[in-house]
Amino acid sequence: MGTYVVTGSASGMGHQAAEKLRAAGHTVIGIDIQDAEIRADLSTAEGRQAAAEGALENSGGILDGAVLAAGLGPIRGRQRLIAQVNYFGVVDLLTALRPALARTQRAKVVVIGSNSTTTTPLVPRRAIRALLAGDVDKALRAVQLFGKNSAAIIYAASKIAVSRWVRRHAVTGDWAGVGIRLNVLAPGAIMTPLLAEQLANPKEAKSVKAFPVPVGGYGDAGQLADWMLFMLSDAADFMCGSVVFVDGGSDSYFRADSWPVAVPVNSLPRYLVRFLGYGRSKR
Repeated sequence: MGTYVVTGSASGMGHQAAEKLRAAGHTVIGIDIQDAEIRADLSTAEGRQAAAEGALENSGGILDGAVLAAGLGPIRGRQRLIAQVNYFGVVDLLTALRPALARTQRAKVVVIGSNSTTTTPLVPRRAIRALLAGDVDKALRAVQLFGKNSAAIIYAASKIAVSRWVRRHAVTGDWAGVGIRLNVLAPGAIMTPLLAEQLANPKEAKSVKAFPVPVGGYGDAGQLADWMLFMLSDAADFMCGSVVFVDGGSDSYFRADSWPVAVPVNSLPRYLVRFLGYGRSKR
């Protein structure tokens, strides 16, 4: 049996993941702002540091995996909190926990992304770049022009940035090279307290209900937790840097022909270009 950190363990998908891990006999170190083994505010640097230190102390410095499920939805007035929790609450915590994950040599990490990464138009690239560079103020300035919709845009930007951070780092020696499998689960509209809060706001509810979900209805948090347990299992040993969409078909609805897209030739290493024969004259 293993030891796992689960952020956002007090409610929603994080709670379901924690409960299912415990039911399977694992030890869970829950992190949340309340009702958790470690109570910490992931919207602040101090809270993230306290969460990491508590997790390392409770685990003895050895972790078999983690689920990064803490997050804030696109509620107006919370733009800074959204960026801090959804991006830095993942990146800073994982960076601090990496040595403990590396010690098992087969650790699995699931980061909760979102299908907003591919279904939200007009997200400024500079907002994403700013988050990846650690500059939340610049990211917030980049979305100000969207006015009342800036919360939805910074939400999407935070999820795009964290997904890119995962994909960039997952394949490196510091992660894949030491046996850590780092992947993203990208849900759509899942019935959690976050979604319930949006549905309770008439203006937000109108947008939520108008969003296409081909299979109909909303996803179940327990079913998403089952996906997380699979991605934490030995069956996921060969998963690395993957983004798995579980969203009722919304991503496919908007982007049926947008995937797969071949890697641009100009981004390939020269030796691979030569190996594949690009640039050779045809006869």
